[in-house]
Amino acid sequence: MFQVRIHGRGGQGAVTAAELLSVAAFVEGRHAQAFPSFGSERTGAPVMAFCRIDDGPIRVREPVTRPDALVVQDATLLHQVTVLEGLRPGGSVLVNSPRGADDLGLDTLTGLVVTVPATALALQYVGRPVPGAVLLGGLAALTRCVTIDSLAAAVQDRFPGPLGAANADAAREAYEHVEILLEERAHAEAD
Repeated sequence: MFQVRIHGRGGQGAVTAAELLSVAAFVEGRHAQAFPSFGSERTGAPVMAFCRIDDGPIRVREPVTRPDALVVQDATLLHQVTVLEGLRPGGSVLVNSPRGADDLGLDTLTGLVVTVPATALALQYVGRPVPGAVLLGGLAALTRCVTIDSLAAAVQDRFPGPLGAANADAAREAYEHVEILLEERAHAEAD
């Protein structure tokens, strides 16, 4: 079972992102579940959402405490809440930031840590600072938990018309961004 925990702030679309990821898994014929965890329900408050993906039925119904991957929609959360708590050894971390992992103090983690300027991409493609779908594109490249085509289909199903197409394009851009970063990292390690 592949488990993802998404950290964001109220209004950034963390809950929608978890739902989109689960729908992308359904598109692939897999089993998935997505659900949120709220503290105070207000815009800007820290929010967590969870997604599990498996080839068989998922019977567990509790929050994801040992994620295989973390998605951080707001880099300021890295120093305000225990975002990295429970991350499996070698787990993947994707952070919405134009800065690199080293600049964010994440260079000591053992797994793959990648940043994507998701808010900037969302503004460019959608015209609003909603990084959820963008980050899912990056997550698809980082972890291969779903394909980018399944993710784009889920996004366009949820947001029909131009809004869905713009979000899907932004997700594809993030996917390509992460692919390039991973290639560069592989070349650097080979040298």
